[in-house]
Order: sequence, then C-alpha cells, then structure tokens
Amino acid sequence: MSIGEMLAATVPMARTLNLQFVETTPEKAVVALPDQNDYHNHVGGPHAGAMFTLGESASGAIVLAAFGDQLSRAVPLAVSAEIAYKKLAMGPVTATATLGRPAVDVVAELDAGKRPEFPVAVAIQREDGAVTGEMTVIWTLRPNG
Repeated sequence: MSIGEMLAATVPMARTLNLQFVETTPEKAVVALPDQNDYHNHVGGPHAGAMFTLGESASGAIVLAAFGDQLSRAVPLAVSAEIAYKKLAMGPVTATATLGRPAVDVVAELDAGKRPEFPVAVAIQREDGAVTGEMTVIWTLRPNG
C-alpha cells in the first residue's frame, strides 16, 4: 500500500476531499485538491479549510515517507501549523511539502532519547504556478512508551 493509499484509508478528511497523492518521497510530497463545487468558498475557489487540509495532508505524507521506518518506536504528531493565504486560489490546487531539517538529524535526536521537532514547509499553487498559500507545520516524533 502506498503512503497516499494509506492516508486515504486512515484519514477520513483526505477521502472526503478526494485528495490525490501525486508524489510521496522523503524529499518531497505533492498532493492535489481537485476543483469541487462542494468545497468552494464564497468567491468560487477552494475553501480555506480545504486548502489547510490539503497542506497538512502533504506535510503528513512527507513525514510518513521520511520517518515511516521509525513508526515501531515513535508516533508522528503535528504540534502546530501556520498558514498564509497569498493569492486567490481558483480551480484545482496542489500542495508541495519539504522537510525543514535533514531527516538524519531528526532520527539522531530520537536515538538520543529526545522528542525531536521539525518543520515542514508547504507551498500551495494554482495550475498556473502562482503560489496561493504558504504553510508551515511543526511535527514531532513522540517516542513510544
């Protein structure tokens, strides 16, 4: 099962919004939100809540891709998130997530018995490439037990 399939199966909001997991690697996650009238705002574009969910889902996809091998000893959890809406989003939008710290550094903190935190940067773009939103999600790997 791919990361996208796993998230669609286990995260009801990802299914509800029909998110499409285009690419999920430890270096980058790309998730698309199709243009759907049911999730439009008052000006006919994707609702801010749908775009937040898109960005958070992209951040979760890269966390799973980068740290999936650590799941037996730690649980990934979002600690906080901040989003800025930059331009009007219309039509389908895509979120691209990247890790803000090298994964090896995060795992080294976990190995040292710490609870590492790390940022994931997300850019949300329209089809024409314009960045409509920027998001940062701070994640942690909470050690089991």
